Amino acid sequence: MNLYLEVLIEILKIIVLVSILFVWVVRYNNIQKEFEQFNLPNWLRDIVGILKISFAVMLHSDISTIVLIGSGGISLLMIGAIFTHFRVKNKLHKMFPALTLFSINMIIFLYTL
Repeated sequence: MNLYLEVLIEILKIIVLVSILFVWVVRYNNIQKEFEQFNLPNWLRDIVGILKISFAVMLHSDISTIVLIGSGGISLLMIGAIFTHFRVKNKLHKMFPALTLFSINMIIFLYTL
């Protein structure tokens, strides 16, 4: 494969991991408020957080099947997030992080196939 493409994919994987850790660890208070705003239960918030962090770590595996599970899992979670934003009628700028994370993970997924 093209070396530049491989480097780009690795950078995208790092961006995903760092952004998920930042949002779900450093800015966890915002996540709590957002899930309350969406009228979603705390147990769902906790499961989503565990899954997102786990999937983000999986992106850094040397086993392509694990990377596919990680990128596919985050993509599915982001589809759920996008639908939730539509359900509560959020504006597009509030959906942008979910759309971006979905897009990045689809790139990683398709590259890994």
